[in-house]
Amino acid sequence: MFIVSLTYTAPLSDVDALLTAHAAWLKQAYADGLFLASGRKVPRDGGVILARGERAALEARLAQDPFAKGGVARYDIIEFAPSMVAPGLESLQRA
Repeated sequence: MFIVSLTYTAPLSDVDALLTAHAAWLKQAYADGLFLASGRKVPRDGGVILARGERAALEARLAQDPFAKGGVARYDIIEFAPSMVAPGLESLQRA
């Protein structure tokens, strides 16, 4: 499982210009089963994505993000193996 931390590297106006395309990209990654959760950081200086799968596939997908292509975000990837989860989230231990 992976935590992807996005940090905006451009003004929010530049980020917002790509937001519709970014949302479509996110929806496709959910449909493909790669992403588990995502959302904005508070304060709004980036975002977070929880993902599963292989690191190479995740890196390839992140490179296709309109935010990456537009040069408005940096991505930090943290891999971890959940050893404990809340009831109902057991599938994350196999993500």
